Amino acid sequence: MTDPLLDYHNDLPVELSPPDITEYREGNSGVEYVQTMDSGKPGPHVLISAVVHGNELCGAIAADWLLQQAVKPVAGRLSVGFMNVEAYLSYDSNHPNRSRWVDEDFNRLWGPGVLADPKRRITSELRRARAIQPFLATVDLLLDIHSMQQPCVPLMMAGMVAKGRDLAAQVGIPSAVITDSGHTEGMRMRDYAAFRDPDSTRNALLIECGQHWERAAADVAKATMVRFLRASKVVENDFGHDWLKKMPAAPAQAFYEVGEIVTVASDAFIFDQPWEGFEHLAKDTLIGRDGSRLITAPFDTTVLIMPSKRLHPGKTAVRLAHPISQ
Repeated sequence: MTDPLLDYHNDLPVELSPPDITEYREGNSGVEYVQTMDSGKPGPHVLISAVVHGNELCGAIAADWLLQQAVKPVAGRLSVGFMNVEAYLSYDSNHPNRSRWVDEDFNRLWGPGVLADPKRRITSELRRARAIQPFLATVDLLLDIHSMQQPCVPLMMAGMVAKGRDLAAQVGIPSAVITDSGHTEGMRMRDYAAFRDPDSTRNALLIECGQHWERAAADVAKATMVRFLRASKVVENDFGHDWLKKMPAAPAQAFYEVGEIVTVASDAFIFDQPWEGFEHLAKDTLIGRDGSRLITAPFDTTVLIMPSKRLHPGKTAVRLAHPISQ
């Protein structure tokens, strides 16, 4: 049965098709749909993560492409994982929003104690997260590939600590790097454990590649993944050269920090305009209303980060950022 939160109309073209990933089911890591390649040499364990949300096709396309290259790491260990597989396998292009999750958002389960909570309701996502967690605990560098509801420039979500911004700068794309803590509803996988610890060398990035089903999102996913792998030094320096030369030159990066998370409090939340994301607003510009509460731009330059169509109590409506130096 589809979660009612996901049963909303899609009015955007679907330009991508989901690749068949069932050949990766058995895997070789001890976890279904997780492949790992060990160089036998010192180096980091790098994980490319796809389909944390089942309707985000660009990550599956990039991960499948990488596995088809039969790439062999030159240092450390390289792994590729398909996360919320049950949701992904239910994807229907006629109703593409419905496969985002089965029971709950896989990307809100990674806070302290959540997976081990014996009183938590058992869901498809909880079972999968519990199966993946021991493997995730061995990962040094994570690239988690996502996409967005609205057409928007790609965004690199770098977490709250400087090491995330530094890694994003090494990758070099996309042009917009966002410092943020995620969602009040629950912690993301990119913020799990040592990934958010400023004193740990373990690090993670979450790339939002563009709108869920636009063709360009898959190109951004591949290009970012190739650059991430190069930056991690687990592949040859020229890995993916033929692919990258087809892409535009990397623009200069700009950095932003989320200073306010707007969480829906009532059933009467409405945006003042059909925001798509990354709009730059002057201070006090009206953004929306949550019942009698006015939501206005709090910063001299307020940047809208991923305004949502799922405007239900407890869900993130939008994140409000402002420019910062790296």
